[in-house]
Amino acid sequence: MGTEQVKVPDIGGADEVEVIEVLVAAGDEVVPEQSLIVLESDKASMEIPSPGAGRIVEVKVAVGDKVSEGHDILVLESERSAPTTQADVLDATQPEEPDQPEEQAGDEPAAASPGPAGTGGVQTVNVPDIGGAEGVTVIEVCVREGDDLAAEDPIVVLESDKASMEIPSPAAGRVERVIVHLDAKVSEGDPLIELAVAGTGQRAGAAPAPARAPKTDPAPGPAEMTDRPPVPSKPASYSPGASVHAGPAVRRLAREFGVDLARVPGSGRKGRVLKEDIQQYVRDMLARGGGDPGSAGTSLPEMPEVDFSKFGPVEEVELSKINKLSAKNLHRSWLHVPHVTQFDDADITELENFRKAHNGQIPDHGVKLTLLPFIVKACAGALAQHPRFNTSLHPSGEKLIQKQYCHIGIAVDTPGGLVVPVIRDVPGKGIYDLARECGELAEKARNKRLSPADMQGACFSISSLGGIGGTAFTPIVNAPEVAILGVSKSGFQPVYNGSGFEPRLMLPLCLSYDHRVIDGALAARFVTTLSRLLGDIRHLLL
Repeated sequence: MGTEQVKVPDIGGADEVEVIEVLVAAGDEVVPEQSLIVLESDKASMEIPSPGAGRIVEVKVAVGDKVSEGHDILVLESERSAPTTQADVLDATQPEEPDQPEEQAGDEPAAASPGPAGTGGVQTVNVPDIGGAEGVTVIEVCVREGDDLAAEDPIVVLESDKASMEIPSPAAGRVERVIVHLDAKVSEGDPLIELAVAGTGQRAGAAPAPARAPKTDPAPGPAEMTDRPPVPSKPASYSPGASVHAGPAVRRLAREFGVDLARVPGSGRKGRVLKEDIQQYVRDMLARGGGDPGSAGTSLPEMPEVDFSKFGPVEEVELSKINKLSAKNLHRSWLHVPHVTQFDDADITELENFRKAHNGQIPDHGVKLTLLPFIVKACAGALAQHPRFNTSLHPSGEKLIQKQYCHIGIAVDTPGGLVVPVIRDVPGKGIYDLARECGELAEKARNKRLSPADMQGACFSISSLGGIGGTAFTPIVNAPEVAILGVSKSGFQPVYNGSGFEPRLMLPLCLSYDHRVIDGALAARFVTTLSRLLGDIRHLLL
């Protein structure tokens, strides 16, 4: 029997790489190639395997530690004698991570060899040296034909048994053809894309930059990972699970179970998905009788593709970023929230007379009164009387999250599509304050100056189409809110007053709600309360 110090092997010259998982503890028995720890930089993650069989005597690293080549990982008691040199240890623990040439051992990978200045041309970008590994899986294709790339932009992400890595573009240019596809098995020299290189000195056919080994930066959290420059759009074979914070072993387990990693909540540090999370996800899926729990009851037949050009001239128009985000969120809400819509009319005759009378005081307040701030204030009053509308359904579906604040979102029509900025702490603000804030948020929305914070935290939303027209509509609940109010164009209607009919200005109200949280009786009471508040604004003072 003997003990040996297991150290961090050659990791491409990177320093201060973060330990994101420790997979063993003192007293554990390990076998050769069993993973000991997982390291991750901003561009790659890798598992460090055991050099042999034995028992763990002491673990010398913890999650969050920063380590470099030669750093002690643990003490292993084994039947074979300890290696006599550090090189022996490094060879024994070498992960299947691409080697870095000595001249590229710095923080950044070297660029491709330049050709004659001013030349361009189309080059085939191939898989670079990936440490002799063969049949490595493509887990993400980051580009599509027509994309403009800068040098070092990621082309694909590869994953072996022990490491995942990005293959960067060797030069700036336009993607002429994507050769590789998702889940393909590739080796060094296999073609990835054809790149029309800008005339910056890159010669056609030059070798690509090497695969990115870990850098000195610590591993980013999930929010940071999403902040890297996005690819304009993904090819049809793009897998959303590829960008999830998870190690190679976890990804392999997910593939074995057929689990989409994007749907698995991560319980590890920085939201990292662990093997236990995959196992729990599969247990939940089986408990629900099969199918994907994230999409239970939502499986729909795909819409057939139609070649409209055979019927006449067509043109493809790119959706705005707001349209794309709205489509995704609304589709998710429509599928997951059982919608019901309650309709009613509010008599706003007296409210409209009051509003017009006080608009004559614009010089005193510097703001024009519209109907919207009154509706916002009335909704806050109705939420106070019916607090179940100011909740969100817990992810477990077994309890409600009751909110002690009242923030209301207002839909604003902009050239790029509808956005919903949020007015905060509505009960504590007067009508003129609300009118001023509505105007300021609408102006920011139209000028594309809303920050993410301006559009977060709403308890309830209002979509007012009265300025455009229409008599009624069914707005989609903006989950995780449980209700939304749609307001259509007001109009005069004959209303019986007990002795005869008189013209009254009626405002159509359309309340959509989540039937899992709110039943029809409560919805009817809410709309009745709202109508009463709008019919006589003195009720807002009570």
